[in-house]
Amino acid sequence: MHVLAEDQWGTWLWTPPGSTARRGREPAKTFNHLNVKLVAPGEWWTAIWNDSGRYDLYVDIITPPAWNRRRVTMIDLDLDVVRLADGKVIIADEDEFAAHQSAYVYPPAVIDKTRRITDDLQTRISAGAEPFDEVGATRMQQAAMLAARTAQ
Repeated sequence: MHVLAEDQWGTWLWTPPGSTARRGREPAKTFNHLNVKLVAPGEWWTAIWNDSGRYDLYVDIITPPAWNRRRVTMIDLDLDVVRLADGKVIIADEDEFAAHQSAYVYPPAVIDKTRRITDDLQTRISAGAEPFDEVGATRMQQAAMLAARTAQ
């Protein structure tokens, strides 16, 4: 991912169409669309905007991100808040969260925090709170301009 910007919300990253990414030891994935990702310092979430597909916003619930020079690490806590292309906001991966609570022995405090953050984000995103509304849309426009220049 390439750094797009840094602001009061955190570090904005972007990937042009055709980029590949790997999560942990999983096989690499190729993205056929533009992505913008916000890594918010100290937050238990990271947000990803897409320019096409079933959803336009996908928020992963995570442990707070830790930067080490140009690399950021975080632990995915399974639950996700997703804004579908039609604007509906849902919570995804409840089954994974339930299964992993026992498989990975999530501490009760982590389970409670994950639930509270997920519910709060669903409310905020549904209400059009920033940075999930205009700020995210503006960053997507900036990334689209960069992608168009890169493609030339």
